Amino acid sequence: METISDPRLLIAVLAPLLGAGLIMLAGKRPNLREGVSFATALVLFGTVVSLIPGVLGGNTYTWTLFELLPGLSFTLRADALSMVFAVTASFLWIVAVFYSAGYMRGLGEHAQTRFGTCFALALFGAVGCAFSDNLLTLYLFYEIVSITTYPLVAHHQDREGYAGGRKYLAYLTATAKGLVLPAMVLLYVLNGNLDFAHNATDGVLAEGAHRGIVTGLYIAFLIGFAKNGLMPLHQWLPGAMVAPTPVSALLHAVAVVKVGVFATVRVMLYVFGTEAMAEFNLGLPTAWFVSITIIVASIIALGKDDLKARLAFSTVSQLAYIILGVALLTPYGIAGGIIHIANHAFAKITLFFCAGAIYVAAHQKKISRMGGLGRVMPWTFGAFAVASLSMIGVPGVAGFISKWHLLLGSWDAGSVGLILVLLTSTLLNAAYFGPVVYHAFFGKAEVVDDAAEPPAREASALMVVPLVLTAAISVLIGIFPGFFMQFVQLVLP
Repeated sequence: METISDPRLLIAVLAPLLGAGLIMLAGKRPNLREGVSFATALVLFGTVVSLIPGVLGGNTYTWTLFELLPGLSFTLRADALSMVFAVTASFLWIVAVFYSAGYMRGLGEHAQTRFGTCFALALFGAVGCAFSDNLLTLYLFYEIVSITTYPLVAHHQDREGYAGGRKYLAYLTATAKGLVLPAMVLLYVLNGNLDFAHNATDGVLAEGAHRGIVTGLYIAFLIGFAKNGLMPLHQWLPGAMVAPTPVSALLHAVAVVKVGVFATVRVMLYVFGTEAMAEFNLGLPTAWFVSITIIVASIIALGKDDLKARLAFSTVSQLAYIILGVALLTPYGIAGGIIHIANHAFAKITLFFCAGAIYVAAHQKKISRMGGLGRVMPWTFGAFAVASLSMIGVPGVAGFISKWHLLLGSWDAGSVGLILVLLTSTLLNAAYFGPVVYHAFFGKAEVVDDAAEPPAREASALMVVPLVLTAAISVLIGIFPGFFMQFVQLVLP
């Protein structure tokens, strides 16, 4: 294995930043604005893809911009774990550009230039997190994501939007500054640097570190990266559902929550390492802690009639799978957790795309009022059904790969209790997704006053094609999981 200095990392990070500036200059010319978004997304994705052969060959790419202090630099890095997140986020941005155009035009949303600009800036932060070589770089990009997504959450500029935005920003910035930042300072004092380890086994903790200090640092990072959605600091996530649906898709699948779990996983494996986590007994207690989120969030989702609210609590539950898998400290468990970063992204963005298409085409948000819609919107609800099967973990769809590895990892860790947690959560997944699909295809259609409201139909192709594509990819990953698993195998200790 070789570490290579490569400017392509800088290109990948700066592409969405430059794109944001060009989108702003495009102003109220929608075709130019969306053309710039698409071109920028292609440049980002192409740059990320160009790194794949080298990373799969065992190389690590780095690029140092500047050094603040000895052991404290602003450095980028592409390794196997980076690529799982970067490939997923950069590809889904391309899809989201088309979908957002259909959604925003379909509803005649205001401030579309600001929306596109902030969307690109959020990807700038997310890609920066993916390619961070140390905690300082990761923290700076993590905060960029928080700040640039606030205007998206508060997009409607009404009382509900501002309230959701304030809660969103308060939770995420307070936890980062109150927990992650002090933990970074202490780690720098102890180690003299904030660099990540080169593998997931060793970690970077100084030899002979005190158990109490290590445990305190670990808890600060686990709770402080609150974008990971763990209870009880999860309330920002359902509160952010006041945003337009493309923003919800961005929050739940492409950028925000994935930044949270990616940062958590990066710290677990590349700051503490599997050996230190096992030595200080941090693994299984973490798995049991996040199990509470898995079950409780699923139970709450059962009671939500608003489709986006149900999907939001589903995300809270599903994110915890990723952390649980890594906390098992077994190869199968870690593999299941990491692969779920991609598997969940493709399924969840499909679900939110479908929710937006339903709202644009039928003006419905309530599940109880979606009876019969599947018969007039078969492509949308067909994609919703496929993505739901992935969330449940049915064989042949991406989510099964994640859950199968998590079950095997729990078995290897000797925890029958965690196996029961995973099986229970699967039943709960089926309980809150199944009725949506059944009601849409077999339920009684709502009576519509034709004079007041046009009958439901499929949304525009700009919205339907992306959601069908992401649903199809969930199936492809479920049948042929090898692409992402190549990177996962390189991460495993």
